[in-house]
Amino acid sequence: MEAINEVHVSEPGWVVVDVAAADDETAFAFHAALAARWATTSVERTSRDAGQPGVRLRCCLDMRQRLYSPGCRQDHCRGIDRETAAA
Repeated sequence: MEAINEVHVSEPGWVVVDVAAADDETAFAFHAALAARWATTSVERTSRDAGQPGVRLRCCLDMRQRLYSPGCRQDHCRGIDRETAAA
């Protein structure tokens, strides 16, 4: 994989995620799970490294931007931060 761009980790809460999976379907399913919770970069393809098993995928995500599910009743889905609320 390419080197990590400094911009992608320049602020707290930004994360670069490198995924190794058996196949494209698994890698994209994992990305979809991340994207359902946090703001992520889009991914269109995986890559293969010569001599390495499986596929690779890289995405960036911003842990500060949680995505909320309308049907979820947990505090984080309703925008409630218990630590802040208790202060």
